[in-house]
Amino acid sequence: MRRKFKVVVNGKEYIVEIEEFGETAAPPSSTAPVSPVSTAPTPATTTPEVKQQSLTVEGGEGAVTAPMPGKILDIRVKVGDAVKSGDVLLILEAMKMENEIVAPKDGTVKEIRVNVGDTVDRGAVLVVIG
Repeated sequence: MRRKFKVVVNGKEYIVEIEEFGETAAPPSSTAPVSPVSTAPTPATTTPEVKQQSLTVEGGEGAVTAPMPGKILDIRVKVGDAVKSGDVLLILEAMKMENEIVAPKDGTVKEIRVNVGDTVDRGAVLVVIG
């Protein structure tokens, strides 16, 4: 049985195909040719659709939330700063990787609810943009 998955690495989307082996998968036929397995993922043909999700109610509509648990390494904005969609707000370290948390829309930074060094859970409100 083969299954396809969409994987995002460093902002690039890839489609990977994985073949299951074991009791549930049928053994390959000895008469059918076996095609080589590509080790490099192939880029997806479609552009990923970015959706802003508010994972917590307390921040309201302009809340920018943590997509994963991690530690705040750097805060690049201040309260009152004007930001545009895609501007880097802060850096979140998760699984030894630095992740840029970007503004989902144009607006003004109304609140910053974290400090450098804070550990946050997935869904925690980081910044509020109005």
